[in-house]
Amino acid sequence: MHTIAIVFVDIAIIMVAARLFGRLAIRVGQPPVVGEIVAGLALGPSLLGLLPGDPVGFLFPPDVLPFLNVLAQLGLILFMFIVGLELDVLLVRGREKVAGTISAASVALPFALGAGVALLLHGNHAQTDQGPVPVLGLALFMGVAMSITAFPVLARILADRGMQRTTIGVLALACAAVDDIIAWTLLAFVVAVVQGGSPMEVLRIVALTALFAAVMFGLVRPLLRHLVAWRDRAGRLTPDILAVVLIGVLVSSFTTEIIGIHAIFGAFVFGAVMPREALTPGAATLTHEILERLEQVSVLLLLPLFFVVTGLKTDVGGLDLGGLGELGLILVVAVVGKFVGAYVGARAMRVPHRTASAVGVLMNTRGLTELVILNVGLQVGVLDGNLFTMMVIMALVTTAMTGPLLKLVYSDRQQQRDIAAAERASLGVVDYYRVLTLVDEVTGDAAPDAARVDALRIAGVGALLLGRRRPAQLVLSRLIRRASAPLELGAAVVPDLARMAGTVDDLQQLAAAVAGSTDLGSPPSVLARFTSDPWTDLLAQAEAVEADVVVVSEQWAAGHLPEGALDLPFTLVTARLGVTPAAGSPVAVAATSDADARTAALLGAAAASSVRGPLLLSSVGAGRPARKLSGALAPVREGGLDVRTVEGGPDIPNSGGDLDAVAMWIVGGRTPVGTHVHTVLRVRAGQQDRDVEFGEQVAELVPTGT
Repeated sequence: MHTIAIVFVDIAIIMVAARLFGRLAIRVGQPPVVGEIVAGLALGPSLLGLLPGDPVGFLFPPDVLPFLNVLAQLGLILFMFIVGLELDVLLVRGREKVAGTISAASVALPFALGAGVALLLHGNHAQTDQGPVPVLGLALFMGVAMSITAFPVLARILADRGMQRTTIGVLALACAAVDDIIAWTLLAFVVAVVQGGSPMEVLRIVALTALFAAVMFGLVRPLLRHLVAWRDRAGRLTPDILAVVLIGVLVSSFTTEIIGIHAIFGAFVFGAVMPREALTPGAATLTHEILERLEQVSVLLLLPLFFVVTGLKTDVGGLDLGGLGELGLILVVAVVGKFVGAYVGARAMRVPHRTASAVGVLMNTRGLTELVILNVGLQVGVLDGNLFTMMVIMALVTTAMTGPLLKLVYSDRQQQRDIAAAERASLGVVDYYRVLTLVDEVTGDAAPDAARVDALRIAGVGALLLGRRRPAQLVLSRLIRRASAPLELGAAVVPDLARMAGTVDDLQQLAAAVAGSTDLGSPPSVLARFTSDPWTDLLAQAEAVEADVVVVSEQWAAGHLPEGALDLPFTLVTARLGVTPAAGSPVAVAATSDADARTAALLGAAAASSVRGPLLLSSVGAGRPARKLSGALAPVREGGLDVRTVEGGPDIPNSGGDLDAVAMWIVGGRTPVGTHVHTVLRVRAGQQDRDVEFGEQVAELVPTGT
């Protein structure tokens, strides 16, 4: 008698629970969908059902469930339309090969492992309420369920973290977009196989599905472009336009349901054929307004009902010890299969280790999309109650673990640096690689000619360290000793300050000389500053110009560098000035296994490419660090740089062989150096160079188009 009234009360309770659990999830660093899924499970037998009596039956009596199920299915249809609408294939543009390879690997491996697990578990889950479960059907379905990545949930995780414009974020979204297309196509085929029964029926369903897709993309898609012009004439999304879209979603869903593959595919395809900005200018505004209208109803009202309907079918307490063992196996296969598949695919395309690891973690996000697939499996009769429960837990765990695991492979500091770089790029700010070179002040005891030679030498060192990086900039600086508070000036000549004027003039002449002898890509800039505390003011200059590398002379370092370990944002290079490397001469690096030596190898590769000479890697200490560095520098070798490993070291003069021709040694902070006429650069890696993976830094050394 009061069925409708109970439905209304149930919807209100479900909405309250979804909002509360969603907020709790945000507080513990999880996406809201994790809390909403937990809310659905909590209102079912897994938690509420543990209380005495029958609270689940009281709250959700049998005559109410059909109403909730219909509303949940409507929410599911709208969600799948939104998934298709938000699926932007432009994310893949320019990354087709990388995204395709990673996606293929991240689907193939978990699919194979999922199918293998299904073969192991089939004996315990061979019967459902709808009858016996075919082995092939379960194997194919488990493969697809293990392969999925929740594109919408992943997009929201990245947006919440501000990572959607970073290299990792864009690559993960591109891979997830391709992954979704592959996985949904596979699921449609699997449903056709399970539903069809006989080979001819399967063939009929596949043929009708292909015809449906051809009609949608060939005929419906061009017609939908008229919606953009309609919206532009009206100046807003009118109820009539929205009605056309919703009717299209429902008719498309009806069609795929009749074909025999499931209504969700029709909704997804209709979203995918909606107008795109790249083909129809103004489509982005239409998409935004549709999402603004539908997401409110879908997310706030209808999807929480879907979570509860799923939760009512899930009974965690019903799993026995054997079930927990099967759950453990499913979790291992799901996590390892997706991560390893994505990671191996990324590494095969020479994506750096850290980026590949982060993409592997992000591709493990399954969330709501996995629940959609599991409900399909339950409806077509390939999942029994216990296996459904295990897979729901897997979906929840893999989504919840994404954030914590991402922090392990991609620290907050690295995220913030990449986010800042992406924001600068979006604003059109050119992100230069800058080398700040401190030119010593000429004292009364120094001979002018000798001082100028040293100035040219250290400025030349700074220019060499730019290598072939572009865009790049050399900044020449001089600190002028003064007893009073510091005063900083740019390149403008201040008549009242003769020393400052003379310094700026000297630096400009030096910059012109360096620019005339070296291809820097952009002219050097100059910076002069009065100082009473040289080290503090050098740090201020480095921060002001956002220097990646700071070069100082050995004499200056001896007088002003603080003692002990330095935690610097930039890499500090201390130069002992000697013979200037000539064109074609080799540059040698003392290879050890610490961060300083790795950064020294990067700077050595840059310097060698500047003089167009070979890079010699010499092992110092135990192990074979030179060979390891040589292997890691493969991209610059393929770009044309001659990289060799040699015997000998910087502490042994006249080592023989290739080292006799060396004019510049680049060494780590603690590497012993002998007394000879070489220019010796001692490197202390900054925090930024320590954070960024070596492979990423090597890739930056290879000029675009190489």
